[in-house]
Amino acid sequence: MGILSRYIFREFLVPLAYCLAGFISIYVLFDLFGSFARMLEAKLSFTDAVMYFCGYLAPYFHYLAPAALMLATLYTIWTFCRHSELVAMRASGVSFITIATPILSCALAMAIFVAWVSESFMPRWSQWAYQLKNSKFEARGAEVAGNLVLRNAKGYRTWNVDKTLSADCSHLGGVRVTVDRPGGIRLFTVTAPEARFMEGEWWFTKGVVQHYDANGSEISTPTPELDSLELRCFDSFTERPEDFLMQNRKWQYNSVRDRIRYLNTHNELSPERKADLKYDTWAQIMAPFACLVITLFAIPAGIASGRQSVFRGVLGALGLFFAFYSVDIACMIAAKNAWLPPVFAALLPHILFLVLGLRLFYRHR
Repeated sequence: MGILSRYIFREFLVPLAYCLAGFISIYVLFDLFGSFARMLEAKLSFTDAVMYFCGYLAPYFHYLAPAALMLATLYTIWTFCRHSELVAMRASGVSFITIATPILSCALAMAIFVAWVSESFMPRWSQWAYQLKNSKFEARGAEVAGNLVLRNAKGYRTWNVDKTLSADCSHLGGVRVTVDRPGGIRLFTVTAPEARFMEGEWWFTKGVVQHYDANGSEISTPTPELDSLELRCFDSFTERPEDFLMQNRKWQYNSVRDRIRYLNTHNELSPERKADLKYDTWAQIMAPFACLVITLFAIPAGIASGRQSVFRGVLGALGLFFAFYSVDIACMIAAKNAWLPPVFAALLPHILFLVLGLRLFYRHR
């Protein structure tokens, strides 16, 4: 990395850090007004408090990151123009793309981080923060969920779980599984005080199996030795702990792969509901790309603020920023009302403003 690139990185990262810190502080202070007294009363540890706010902020981070990138880009480019540094760089034969590369690299890194937050951090910790708040900040209460019902339409199975005994739902308590025939008539039920997911299979402790005939009437077990086992594996049960986590988790906290699995295993969903969930899935896939799109049109806006008027460049960038999310919201409404295909509606704002950003970038190159 050359001296110029390091300089641009440094000049850009400082305002970016300030912008992110400012946005995060606003969200934290806003939540503290309603939660601080209960945190003190529950004697929440410092570590749990930090993780709570991280989980609380995670669903909003894909909005905060592009906004911070836009403001930091505007300030950095405006500073370069104001001090004639941009003119000096161009006069020295440095291309506009070389100048913009460090900023776009930071935007790419931020996009990757946003994707990681949505895929890996948010599903676990945002749900934990939600449960922690509902349990009045009792840390133990946030780890236990109860009264779960999971329906597997493909497998004709319905799970009723009294409570989860582990955070990852691999250990369940008070389990009742009802297995039906394709016609809807009951085949058998399994009731057990505990069930564990080990090595890819469900193991039931002290399970009681009740079989039914083709008319739905109870019959004696055809496999008494197998049904009397104190620890029994049901390898036909294809549900995974992640399915129970999704059942207990708010939809907006699910990762993309969890959402895709949910759509693939729930054929009973109506076309309208499936289109709604499919749009949400594609919107989450595309959300990190907003970091690059918004940074791309913020760079030429920053040049305009340095050459002409600060307000013109800033207002232009803000106008494009709000226009981007306005189009995004309009496409969301259109997709959820089946006016546009979900995939097209999720892609349209990013493609439209990417082309616009590239056009502005080309004009100021």
